[in-house]
Amino acid sequence: MRLLVLYGSQTGTAQDVAEQIWRESRQWGFQGPVLSLEDYDIQQLVEERLVVFVVATTGDGMEPDNMKQAWRFLLKRSLPSHSLSGLQFACLGLGDSSYSKFNYAAKKLHKRLLNLGAKSICPLGLCDDQHDYGHLGTSLAWTAELWNTLSNTLAVHKQKEPMIVKRWNVRVIEQSPPLDEDRLQWTQRQEAHVFKLAENTRTTAADHFQDVRLLRLERSTEAISWQPGDVLEVQPQNSCELVKDFFDLLKEHQLQFDASTVVEVSSAHEDLPLSLAYSKPLSLQQAAKYIWDLSARPRQRLLEVLAQNCEDEMEREKLLEFCSAEGLEDLISYVNRPRRMLLELLQDFRHAMAKLTLSQLFEMMPLIQTRSFSIASDQSAKTLDLLVAVVNYKTIMHTPRLGLCSNWLKDLEVGVELRAAIKPGTMTWPKEVQTPLIMIGPGTGIAPFRSIIQNRLHLQQLGQNVGPLVVFFGCRNRSKDYHFVEDFTAWQDNNCVEVHVAFSRDQENKVYVQHLIRQHGAHLAKLIREQNAYIYVAGSSNNMPKAVREAFIEALDNDASYIDQLIKQRRYQEETWA
Repeated sequence: MRLLVLYGSQTGTAQDVAEQIWRESRQWGFQGPVLSLEDYDIQQLVEERLVVFVVATTGDGMEPDNMKQAWRFLLKRSLPSHSLSGLQFACLGLGDSSYSKFNYAAKKLHKRLLNLGAKSICPLGLCDDQHDYGHLGTSLAWTAELWNTLSNTLAVHKQKEPMIVKRWNVRVIEQSPPLDEDRLQWTQRQEAHVFKLAENTRTTAADHFQDVRLLRLERSTEAISWQPGDVLEVQPQNSCELVKDFFDLLKEHQLQFDASTVVEVSSAHEDLPLSLAYSKPLSLQQAAKYIWDLSARPRQRLLEVLAQNCEDEMEREKLLEFCSAEGLEDLISYVNRPRRMLLELLQDFRHAMAKLTLSQLFEMMPLIQTRSFSIASDQSAKTLDLLVAVVNYKTIMHTPRLGLCSNWLKDLEVGVELRAAIKPGTMTWPKEVQTPLIMIGPGTGIAPFRSIIQNRLHLQQLGQNVGPLVVFFGCRNRSKDYHFVEDFTAWQDNNCVEVHVAFSRDQENKVYVQHLIRQHGAHLAKLIREQNAYIYVAGSSNNMPKAVREAFIEALDNDASYIDQLIKQRRYQEETWA
């Protein structure tokens, strides 16, 4: 029987969960592919009988990029309400309850499928990244219930013998791989542009705990353009130190492959498309540098593959225990809480590592995912600017935890060329430039607002009548982490932008952006009610968005329903990140 697994994934987690469900489906005797929603012809959904959807929510309740096209089709008003009456489906959502629009993409998809006549065979699953066990806290039980339901309704049975389901066939070949430059071009699906790094400076004081970088990128051609609120998507690379550690590990265990080994990868299934990263022959050196995420937290699939050939009973039992529901607490304590890296796990399980095959290596390694950063300048400026907080923190592990992309960007030297793609952000701006904008962007959240302010001031110089611009910025200290201080000073001196800055640690009582919003509540309420101002919030998704929303509710006579109305009208927008 055919079972189709479709996923919408932004960071790779939903894809990982979908592929695990697909592998388990083989154990239950099902056939059918696992595909991203953009790789599947969504018009064929009317022909399907059984589909499992795994969908992540990104940004402010948005669907992932590889789901957008399919979602647009499903929303067509011309689709009859009985279009999918022959379809039975199950839907699992991956989200984060620290965001107000928790699991919106999955909730909307589930509701739309029902509206089109499809029948849900089990309750909508809502995974929460805030759960102690992350998405596994929901996905494992939900998947078990899915198989239980299908077993009862379709009389399918699970095979007793464990079944090894692999995605790829890997063949060693005797030829030179493509040049590194070619490899970088095809690791990104969308059109990438070439930029030259003109500046890479630290914007925070040397003794400040957080290293934040301003990167200025020069365009290779004037044809490269962007809008305020757009993001730049980059494909990071592993550091030379990580790559060396990886190959030192292979050498230590005297495995039959090394950095110079060149392979050709093909799909092990007719209906499973080959990953774009493997579409050309590659050396292991290239895979370790550009393709595999060596600093990733190991997922259960890696542990499962690592256990396959392990002859040491204690190591094998531990790896398989980590893959079970019963071993979840131990897995979280070993991997998630200390933020243990993939390479560190491989060093711990020495007997399993010693028996690793080349095919298993490709099967278990996670791919580097692209990262997106808000563009912090208008295209009328000479450069495309990024404001990047460098991730570097300590856990109980011996070495600090380093964010892959932010540290790669930090170490780039001026003059280097990099490839990156420009994508639309989640923010939408009012069509009339006379409409007032109220922007709240503490920390690196200021980036998209610098872009729209530059844009509006450029239009003003061209003679257009631009509405009031009000910006709230927050940081710890005026002397340590006041990003874009020159811009703020110039805007204030020229009386072209109303600027409010909260320095939380420069006085005895902490002052945050929400306190300043309350201070100027009457003025802001007038802009919102009388001039239809739009409100934008960007920055950390911890406590700030909720505190800011409460401050605006207070400013609007404690009318929470009015804020809800603004959100529905897209006059109150949030772009936050964990």
